[in-house]
Amino acid sequence: MNLHSGVPKASAFRCLIQTKPLALEFMPPFASLLLNIGHALDHLFLLIFATAVGAIAADFGVGRWEDMMPFTVGAFVMFGLGSIPAGRLGDHWGRRQMMLVFFFGMGLSSIAVAFTQTPWQMAIALTILGIFSAIYHPVGIPMLVQKAVRPGLTIGVNGLAGNLGIAMAALSTGFLVEWQGWRVAFIVPGVVSIACGVLFAWTAPTEESSPAKKKTTVVQLPKHLAWRTFVVMVATSTTTSLLFNITTNGNAQLLAERLDDLVSDPSRLGVLLAMIYAVASLAQLVVGRLLDWMPVKPLFFSVLFLQIISFALASQSNGWVWYVAAIGYMVMVFAAIPFSDTMVVRYIDDTMRSRVSGTRIAISFGISSMAVYLLGPFVKAAGFTQLMVLASCVAAVGAMIVLFLPGESEMNSGAS
Repeated sequence: MNLHSGVPKASAFRCLIQTKPLALEFMPPFASLLLNIGHALDHLFLLIFATAVGAIAADFGVGRWEDMMPFTVGAFVMFGLGSIPAGRLGDHWGRRQMMLVFFFGMGLSSIAVAFTQTPWQMAIALTILGIFSAIYHPVGIPMLVQKAVRPGLTIGVNGLAGNLGIAMAALSTGFLVEWQGWRVAFIVPGVVSIACGVLFAWTAPTEESSPAKKKTTVVQLPKHLAWRTFVVMVATSTTTSLLFNITTNGNAQLLAERLDDLVSDPSRLGVLLAMIYAVASLAQLVVGRLLDWMPVKPLFFSVLFLQIISFALASQSNGWVWYVAAIGYMVMVFAAIPFSDTMVVRYIDDTMRSRVSGTRIAISFGISSMAVYLLGPFVKAAGFTQLMVLASCVAAVGAMIVLFLPGESEMNSGAS
């Protein structure tokens, strides 16, 4: 497994840096902005359904929102599994071309969801949406960081954009559902995505060659350290994704239960939910900045330890106390996200980042997509309190896994 050359000089891992960075294409600021907007759209699209599920269930004549949740599992399964071919195409065909497929495909499939008439039609359309949404993480993020001087900060800003997309999903969907119905909530962002695709085609430079064809001189880790790092990367990405799916897909209904006297209309629910996500989004920016100057292992463990505490507190609270606790656990959920991408940037050469990212995402997101399928039945059977207890246990498992990540000194001594 290869180590990347783009770690900043101040990094604790600078002794692992290759001797000469790649000569990569210049990415104009506006194209970089569109890549960050793409991350926001990626998360926004996948959470429109979770925010509007009550209105969708009523429109389709389904008695309870929990019974609609299994129909969205295809989107999240393909969000994971689709990352493998997306990553391979990104490295071999080109990341610019794949991002164009992403913008146009997401936009058109979202509009298609708006015209479905039955739950099964919606399930098919959402699955197609999931296929296109799978492109972003293994393609867009490597494209964004390939020339970054401070990749941790770049990942943090990108993560902030993704989380703001989650906040916008709550806010815009709530208002659009109340204003024109749930179908418009899919159409409007679909049009925005297509417009972004047009602008990206206009502003993003053509790649000189695909990433896989570029040459570089790298330093390698011994196989046992490389595999250990990769396994920890995938396993912690799985626990992080589980918590992400549990919270982002369940928070709207959890908010309605814990603050039932304040959320009688979708727009108020959207505002309160968006406030949680907007505050929590700042966590990725802070963590990204810290990752440019600190080793991964102790910082990652600290974040996961705080996850355990915050979920435990949320499980025992109600009303506004719960709302504060929810902000706390979402801060920690979002704070854990940059670590996997940072490990890819630090330890994987740019020529194969999309493929490695795709494999990691396929495994972790494929497994964590089951959280979406089981969310409704679990809450129906056990309630949200037990869901928060379960989340605290998942965080504890993640913290224990991080302890197996090779430390800074072990990485330095093992590099050859």
